[in-house]
Amino acid sequence: MSQFNRRRFVQAAGSMIVFGAASSALLVPRIARADGTVKLGLLHSLSGTIAIAEASLVDAEKMAVYEINASGGVLGRKIEIVVEDGASENPIFAEKARKLLERDKVAAIIGCYTSASRKAVLPALARANGLLFYPTYYEGQEQDRHVIYPSQEATQSVVAAVDWMSREKGKTIFLVGSDYIYPRTCNKIAKATIARLNGKLAGEEYAPLGHTEFSSIINKIKAARPDCIYSTVVGGSNVAFYKQLRAAGLDGSKITLLSTVVSENEIEGIGKDNAVGYYACMGYFQSLKNPANERFVKAFKARYGQDRVIGDPMEVAYNSVYLWKLAVEKAGSFDPDKVRAAAAGIAFDAPEGTVRIHATNQHVWKKVRVGKARPDGQFDIVWESPNPIEPNPFPKL
Repeated sequence: MSQFNRRRFVQAAGSMIVFGAASSALLVPRIARADGTVKLGLLHSLSGTIAIAEASLVDAEKMAVYEINASGGVLGRKIEIVVEDGASENPIFAEKARKLLERDKVAAIIGCYTSASRKAVLPALARANGLLFYPTYYEGQEQDRHVIYPSQEATQSVVAAVDWMSREKGKTIFLVGSDYIYPRTCNKIAKATIARLNGKLAGEEYAPLGHTEFSSIINKIKAARPDCIYSTVVGGSNVAFYKQLRAAGLDGSKITLLSTVVSENEIEGIGKDNAVGYYACMGYFQSLKNPANERFVKAFKARYGQDRVIGDPMEVAYNSVYLWKLAVEKAGSFDPDKVRAAAAGIAFDAPEGTVRIHATNQHVWKKVRVGKARPDGQFDIVWESPNPIEPNPFPKL
């Protein structure tokens, strides 16, 4: 056993003894502190392949906390932030979630990005009776009692995206994604939607997370000659994927590519020239014109710099802190069970427009939009759902 593994084994064994002795007392963590603060955990990848998409969520969450503290806090208590790095590794997410819940006694966690990282922390949430606000668009197929899902699930993004492509750009669609839960489940829904619309599946390919060589997949796309590409490639892989598409003559002026995972923030890493002309389907775009968003963007840039951009997961991360605050205030308690119950029906006037937690399924009613990437890295919104879309995490396919 290596020195690292031996140390981890000893730490884990010690933790089992300590927490085993605590038994059921652990299920009711002592959250509020004597100094008049309450701890909130922020758990995201600050390093590794997913950090390109995830690290900036912490900035948005911190800004929400600063605003809330400046206005008096929550139930008279200031929020104390505890930040942990999941490092793009699911076992590390699990370890850090246990640390936040069991050692730091946080009242809730705002965190995770990939579905795999979210699923990795579920045992820790169940053990400590914790509460997670998960601020990333995802594939649905889940309703865990310890999780609130403030972003769009697949029926609110994938179905809308495929509907729009089929209506506006053509019904022959090629699916390409990273090889994990989110892309595979989204593509299952996409295939059912393509069939419902009498479209044609031109191909379906996957690449490992962190993959940087897409020439084989791109050659298959060129051979299939689809009208559209629906992409669920995530994280740092998009830098290579978009550059290689453009080099192969499949830039935004030659083919319709729509992603449900590339926001303004990812474009900063991909390169604006490599993304121009491609599409994204999101609940939020920085270019939205409304007073709440204009205030949000102005405040964010004032805090973090005029060159910073804001993508959908960042805005949802910001919303998540406020939704937790509103649920705590409605419950009159930081107790996770009471907060969870109070969250049903909570509404927040977010930068994207009003979002409302569903009365029964812990997901959020919200509008969905399609944007086209501009040379400056922002999006022109080309379509918007006329009304908030009801979440349906368990669709019949």
